[in-house]
Amino acid sequence: MSKVVKFGGSSLASAEQFKKVGNIIHSDEERRFVVPSAPGKRFSGDTKVTDMLYGCYALAEEEKDFRTELKLIEDRYQEIIDGLSLKLSLEEQFQEIEKNFHDKAGSNYAASRGEYLNGIIIAEYLGYEFIDAASVIFFKEDGTFDAEKTNEILSARLEGCKNAVIPGFYGALPDGTVKTFSRGGSDITGSIVAKAVKADVYENWTDVSGFLIADPRIIDNPQGIETITYRELRELSYMGAGVLHEDAIFPVRQEGIPINIRNTNAPEDNGTWIVGSTCQKSKYVITGIAGKKGFCSINIEKDMMNSEIGFGRKVLQAFEENGISFEHVPSGIDTLTVFVHQDEFMHKEQKVVAGIHRLANPDSIDIESDLALVAVVGRGMKSTRGTAGRIFSALAHNNINVKMIDQGSSELNIIIGVANEDFETAIKAIYDIFVLTKL
Repeated sequence: MSKVVKFGGSSLASAEQFKKVGNIIHSDEERRFVVPSAPGKRFSGDTKVTDMLYGCYALAEEEKDFRTELKLIEDRYQEIIDGLSLKLSLEEQFQEIEKNFHDKAGSNYAASRGEYLNGIIIAEYLGYEFIDAASVIFFKEDGTFDAEKTNEILSARLEGCKNAVIPGFYGALPDGTVKTFSRGGSDITGSIVAKAVKADVYENWTDVSGFLIADPRIIDNPQGIETITYRELRELSYMGAGVLHEDAIFPVRQEGIPINIRNTNAPEDNGTWIVGSTCQKSKYVITGIAGKKGFCSINIEKDMMNSEIGFGRKVLQAFEENGISFEHVPSGIDTLTVFVHQDEFMHKEQKVVAGIHRLANPDSIDIESDLALVAVVGRGMKSTRGTAGRIFSALAHNNINVKMIDQGSSELNIIIGVANEDFETAIKAIYDIFVLTKL
């Protein structure tokens, strides 16, 4: 049995945190492959190393002196090395970084050095082999991840390897140039490594004990989620739930590898298990609630639109021509509404409106802004009657006007559109009726 363990920035922010990580890894010999992030914040108000690297490289691009800023980054790492009593010098690596900054190696290269350097330190601390992610994780020329090539080379590289450290967040383009994933991409690297070694478990260690049913910034001490399916997680992640990068799901999902979200500061907690499917019933009817603000709706009316073949395609073509993706498209006999991100739409709204008039010839178009979407997700909803009724009853009792309702045939989630100002109240109302009162 083998486990891949990924540790986030807060878990590796200081020598003290490194020692916790070392104890966790050494407590289970099955934890064979380690994926580290760059050092995060040591305390409130501190700066993440990745942000320090971005700032340092920005000075280099402007051909300003960046040595002071680079020395501050070097000091952060030296503090960790000294705290761990390691006989390790990163002087050579920092000389190379300085040279590459002068040569304008790119912001991707700059950002990746946080994980690269942290990987060298933790490999030395654990006594594990260090493998540069740029040598085993690959992107195509267009910048998209090359899953097939990566899996082939990474699998072969790790096949005879007992223990290894592979830094998260980055890989390489065909010409060898360093390319990073999006922010939080170390989660993706961990998933890629887990797939390559066909791990039994992918453990993702962070500063929380798994997923919560709702945002703790809105709900005081929300209940945790013990088990969640990939599909449920995908829905919640897309609607803003944090902890795990949403793209990290796909590599392990293909192999049926479960993900276990754990807390570095509370390793005794079981955390949240993310699985393909399960017979375990969730504690509540719903698994989680998540949402986002900042949407707008474009309501298109036209008599007999239901009998006009291609009407929906024509409307959406206007959005496509302007590079705008849609979120939801609820419709009636004579109406069709398109929900989009407000910040994407507002600068192109008149072009889109003109495009809809030109392509679909509607009777009228009405735009409403400052809307929020709330997703209520749960595999238990499918076998429970009256779930939608309970949601709308809770909202009605809190004087919240529902702008939109969207429920898929899978009965896995219900999406509700409300005004931005009602967003927090809506989440509290739904949480109360399903978790606190269990009505």
